[in-house]
Amino acid sequence: MEDQPLVDKPLKQELAALYRAESRQYHNLAHIEAMLALAGDYRALLGDPQAVEAAIWFHDAIYDSKAKDNEARSAALAAQKLAGRTDAERLDRIGAMILATAAHQLPQFDDAKATRDASLFLDMDLSILGAVPDVFDAYERAVRREYDWVEEPMWRAGRGAVLKDFLARPRIFLTEEFRRRFEPQARLNMARSLAALATG
Repeated sequence: MEDQPLVDKPLKQELAALYRAESRQYHNLAHIEAMLALAGDYRALLGDPQAVEAAIWFHDAIYDSKAKDNEARSAALAAQKLAGRTDAERLDRIGAMILATAAHQLPQFDDAKATRDASLFLDMDLSILGAVPDVFDAYERAVRREYDWVEEPMWRAGRGAVLKDFLARPRIFLTEEFRRRFEPQARLNMARSLAALATG
């Protein structure tokens, strides 16, 4: 059972089709590929690399900017598609990682390795915040296009609240590795974005 990859080629192709939907400007295949590349960079630190890879593939599988239950539906899809490929405890861990992307709060695991994997996974998802300014700005524009149905004043208020929430955290990234690599730039990027939202 463990010999075959959790997310095999046919399943990757099925998920890739979801990520290629025209409505996806940021939450698309490029986002998944960027996270998979980071998982490769930090593979030596991961307790269960395949479970993290599965969480990456499924975490935005369902994405509708008007919905509030994308993470829950993505976790349910993972449970359905991965059933029979591994044990229930591992499926639960994958589901918990996916659900944690809703508020970017670390899930509570008894296992230190599982906690570490979830920390690294959540940091990978947020790494775009610490990208170089041009890449961060392109990300901000892409997210705005995904929410093009939201009127500008509402967008400014809502996006501003999200950025303020992150900036108010003592640490944006959960792991030392990602804090060193991304945190200073992430704070600069978000402060700049907040200022732009405020001034229009």
